[in-house]
Amino acid sequence: MENIISVFRAAKPRPIKFWIIHPKFYSGFTLIELMVVIIILGILAGLIVPRIMGRPEEARRMKARVQIESIETALKLYKLDNGYYPTTEQGLQALVEPPSVGRLPKKWREGGYLEKGKVPADPWGNEYVYLSPGIHHDFDLTSYGADGQPGGEGNDQDVNNWELE
Repeated sequence: MENIISVFRAAKPRPIKFWIIHPKFYSGFTLIELMVVIIILGILAGLIVPRIMGRPEEARRMKARVQIESIETALKLYKLDNGYYPTTEQGLQALVEPPSVGRLPKKWREGGYLEKGKVPADPWGNEYVYLSPGIHHDFDLTSYGADGQPGGEGNDQDVNNWELE
């Protein structure tokens, strides 16, 4: 016990001038210390990354829901201005440029109803399916999911505006 206490008494803090004069006493990381840190970071990455990266399909489905809600809002604004929704024939393009077929709107908003001046594609790169009048509501808006085909299960399941809360 006395040996330990004497070591602590003997160890005195060195002034900065000492480190400048005696550079061989600079402390740094050893190869073993660096390897331990790299291994710990590798283990953490191995545990965390799969949890984050395993959810891209869930993120795409959420993005589709958000885009559908945004398009619904634009369609409602269109109806407020014109008194009716665009027809299926006019499609969602009527939210970006004035329709040239069917019933022509009298109060079409300058600049359109969607941001960025274009109808977004769904997260899988397909166009949204728009029906007006719809089967379930005044209009139906659908993304066919990963497979781009009606119906499906899992990742291929459709995202529909009448099923959103």
